[in-house]
Amino acid sequence: YSLDIAYIVKPGIGYIKISRFASTTYDEFLDAFNALTKQGMKKLILDLRGNGGGFLKTAVELADEFLMDGLQIVYTEGKAHPKKVYNASSRGGFENNEMAVLIDEGSASASEIVAGALQDNDRATIIGRRSFGKGLVQDQIDLSDGSAVRLTIARYYTPTGRCIQKPYNKSLDDYYNEEYSRFEQGELYNVDSIKVDKTKQFKTPGGKTVYGGGGIVPDIFVPLDSVKYSPVVNRLFYSGALNSFAFEFTDKYRSKFLNVYKNAADFILKYKISQNEISEMNAYLEAKKVNTIHLIGNEKGFDRILKALIGRNLFDKDAYYPILNQNDNSILKAISVLSEKK
Repeated sequence: YSLDIAYIVKPGIGYIKISRFASTTYDEFLDAFNALTKQGMKKLILDLRGNGGGFLKTAVELADEFLMDGLQIVYTEGKAHPKKVYNASSRGGFENNEMAVLIDEGSASASEIVAGALQDNDRATIIGRRSFGKGLVQDQIDLSDGSAVRLTIARYYTPTGRCIQKPYNKSLDDYYNEEYSRFEQGELYNVDSIKVDKTKQFKTPGGKTVYGGGGIVPDIFVPLDSVKYSPVVNRLFYSGALNSFAFEFTDKYRSKFLNVYKNAADFILKYKISQNEISEMNAYLEAKKVNTIHLIGNEKGFDRILKALIGRNLFDKDAYYPILNQNDNSILKAISVLSEKK
């Protein structure tokens, strides 16, 4: 599957997270969209963060759902590759409702095509951080020995004429380290640190200024949250200890959990991390000879991440994502923006 989760994040507002653009993504989206519509969805948050791309055809199909007939989605063009334009058809099922799209530095290629199309057509509010900047069209030539050569033949351009591809006129190391340089230069934390090429300004039909030169710059910047979890919680999570404990704890009390909580929504609403979980976690760490960590219980983010992991072991993604998303700044901003619009 390529669609991670779809649920009503707030009355009237749906949330859909897509992790990649696969051959099945469009059908997955339609199923999720129809289910959310039946639950009263009027507005949508489309989460493309960390989505590295996939099939162009799928990106065009998805964007088509949100754009009116005849509006341009994307075009490709190269020196020896004639311009090819992809336009929206009349089949879209969500062409007039308010929506927001979430992107970050991990959103690339097909994700940028969708975000760029919706931004350039003044169709959605783009929220988050500047996307990766991957917009090359490649043609594969198979060789007789079984190997293949991929030739770059064109680039992707958004409807206003912005090139999605970031520059690669410096060294190969500079190109691959560009994402890390964003961290060093503060771009992930400060909107003023985003480098835009003022010589590549474009105007949307609604008069909004957008910039070319690499990636999609969001309409609303949300900095990377580097303090969502305390250092202790980060150590527990990345060492695997928190995941292992959550699995063993859930397994130990599984029948009790399932007797008390009927479904994911019930678990999300009612379950609270107590001193019992903290004591058992400390006992687990002691048994595993992790003597450098002792939890008090007030470590930032501990309650939420442990509850999410237990929820995932009980009810899979239906509990995991909604719990984690409760303090996700980009999602909270999107909810705020969509709630303000009538």
